[in-house]
Amino acid sequence: MNANYFIYFLGIIIVLSSCSATKGLKVDENLYNGSKIKIESKGEKLSHNKKNDYEDELEALLRPKPNSKVLGMPVKLWIYNSFNKKQKKKGLSHWIQTKFGEPPVIASASVLEKNRAVFQNHLENIGFFQDTVILDTTVKNKKLSATYTAIVNYRYTIRNVTFPADTSVISQRMAKHSLLKPKESYDLDKIKKERERINARLKEKGYFYFGPDDIIVNVDSTVGNHQVDMDVRLKPATAPQAKKVYRIKDVIVYADYDIRSDTSVAQAKVTPFGGYKIIDPNNRFQPKIFSRTLVFRPGAIYNRTDHNLALNRLTTLGVYKFVKARFEPVDTVQGNYLNAFYYLTPAPFKSIRFEVSALTKSNSSTGTEFTLSWRHRNALKGAELFTVSAYGGFEKQRSKTFKTNISRYGGDLNLYIPRVIAPFNLPVSGAFVPKTRFRLAYEVYRSSAEYTLTSAIASAGYQWKNTIKNEYQLTLVNINYVQPANVTPEYIDSATKNPILFRAIEKQFIIGSIFNYNYNTQTVPNFKRNNYYFNANLDLSGNLLGLITGANVSKGNQKEIFGTPFSQYIRGELDFRHYYKLRRSRSINTRFLAGMGYAWGNTKLMPFVKEFFAGGTSDIRAFRSRSLGPGSYHPPSPDSASYYADQPGDIKLEMNLEYRAKLFSIVHWAAFVDAGNIWTRHEDSLSLRHGSKFTSDFLNQVAVGVGIGLRFDIQILVVRLDMAFPVRKPWITTGSKWDWGSIGFNDAVYNLAIGYPF
Repeated sequence: MNANYFIYFLGIIIVLSSCSATKGLKVDENLYNGSKIKIESKGEKLSHNKKNDYEDELEALLRPKPNSKVLGMPVKLWIYNSFNKKQKKKGLSHWIQTKFGEPPVIASASVLEKNRAVFQNHLENIGFFQDTVILDTTVKNKKLSATYTAIVNYRYTIRNVTFPADTSVISQRMAKHSLLKPKESYDLDKIKKERERINARLKEKGYFYFGPDDIIVNVDSTVGNHQVDMDVRLKPATAPQAKKVYRIKDVIVYADYDIRSDTSVAQAKVTPFGGYKIIDPNNRFQPKIFSRTLVFRPGAIYNRTDHNLALNRLTTLGVYKFVKARFEPVDTVQGNYLNAFYYLTPAPFKSIRFEVSALTKSNSSTGTEFTLSWRHRNALKGAELFTVSAYGGFEKQRSKTFKTNISRYGGDLNLYIPRVIAPFNLPVSGAFVPKTRFRLAYEVYRSSAEYTLTSAIASAGYQWKNTIKNEYQLTLVNINYVQPANVTPEYIDSATKNPILFRAIEKQFIIGSIFNYNYNTQTVPNFKRNNYYFNANLDLSGNLLGLITGANVSKGNQKEIFGTPFSQYIRGELDFRHYYKLRRSRSINTRFLAGMGYAWGNTKLMPFVKEFFAGGTSDIRAFRSRSLGPGSYHPPSPDSASYYADQPGDIKLEMNLEYRAKLFSIVHWAAFVDAGNIWTRHEDSLSLRHGSKFTSDFLNQVAVGVGIGLRFDIQILVVRLDMAFPVRKPWITTGSKWDWGSIGFNDAVYNLAIGYPF
């Protein structure tokens, strides 16, 4: 049977191969086979990396792209050529040809010459004034390949930069903090940015009608020694209003605007509030929203920062679909004034959504979830967001020796208020609207009909941002009460033999605060080689309560709330990631994760839900989910009566290195190394997990896994398949802990997941 499949597959390849890539081309046509770009320097010596950078810049400008290939074969072109080009533009054949095929990319002399001219122009724009780009083409079997050789000399640098010498505000703003600096390379893009910089600085001082085109930069490249002099000046033809400072007169807000609205202020019902004129005939919004959100005040000098600040705040309120600002000059003898008009189109306030989603969790469970949610974007007429959600789902985890079925359902209520409700101030930037969040939730968690956990959550806190890359979350009060129910006698019997099982069904009362800080440079799309991600989380529970009550479980003085001892702990976690881009859709990505939990006072152990675990699809992938460690401890085999997959720890260290590259189309591949483990703070004698304690010898207990994988990036999500092998096993007690013999299909661990691991 396998031989037959192989023969069929070989036959398909032969048939496709028989469809020549050049089939159907005219006598004077050639298939475009791609281009190569080379940089040769006749002047300054260019490093290998610098040459690569220049080649990448030119390659980004290259047009057109050749036909795509799969494993080096133009499969889509073969499919296209296997059908008649003159067939009717309908029917199954046409659908297959256009859906799965790709027409040939014909080489064009004019396009190739245009590329050469574009390349030469680009090199001149970055300072290679004495450059030549040579185009060479070769044709073989009606396939044309092009080679562009850029012969460059010295890249020109800046010798002197001069600005107007007068003492006017415009001249002073032009010269201060210039981007054009002596000894730096000439770059046309930097000149454009300099004009934008000057424009932005003048906009901050009220020059509303000033623009970048009012600045001219004269460049003299005849000064010798591969240098240029630059003279930055105001254009003589600059309009008179561009040289005037403008102030704000009236701020008029159309709070419920649509395209059919009457925008005549004289005809509208105007509500004065906080110096603003609010037009809201249906009273859909409280006027105080705008006094907190808008920035301009009557009489203030116009500046671009406040202009953008107000627009950004109005947008992040989440209640408006369209936000538009318009400024209109006012005839007055008192000076130069502008009226500011804000046209705000609300989004639908109420909406209901039903979602069915597949999920893959960090514990390798897979399943589905159903969510029905209702939201109101203006619940109290102050742009408050109120959401009500009901959900239910199930998860399954299977292996050869066991299976787990988990069901969960519950409800969630959230109220987001667009301001900080607190007797203290938070370090909030004016660019983003801070939010106060109140939450109530209840969930029922049922595991394989062995036990049920009910969880009630109440929390209040804040969310705010200072920049687009930074985000803060402070949950001031977080209360979580977990109660077990319907625990089967069989589970109790298993827990008697393996006491760690009792950890999963223990009552928990968590009351405390959580602070989270996140920094992500990829929040803003960019083409930088280096990008970073950093997340810090501090979770506190019961510490203030423990100090007030004098709780001390070690001395037999354990305090309870509603008949349950409250948890007292400090838990911190750091997650740092570095993304380094290489050439041609390749990257090297690293992650370092460290966490520690410290239980004290009223509890001896961390709550089970707050412990650390190792192994899984987005963790140390060569080890089964949550089964690695702690330390050198190795659980019994899955067919043992004392086997337990979830192995908790108080300390975690993890390091990951992954090389990613594009294969073709949506298919990417990766090679990775994962290392790490978890440990307990004290020797875990209760469950006989010997070797679990964190000691100075912790490096000897680090597990290592290696592997390769495929990623299918379909824009809306990434489907990931990894094959990993455990090559260093902490539990080996004799000889080396390295076990390279594990690299084989029999010992492979397969991970199917959604999204990148980090």
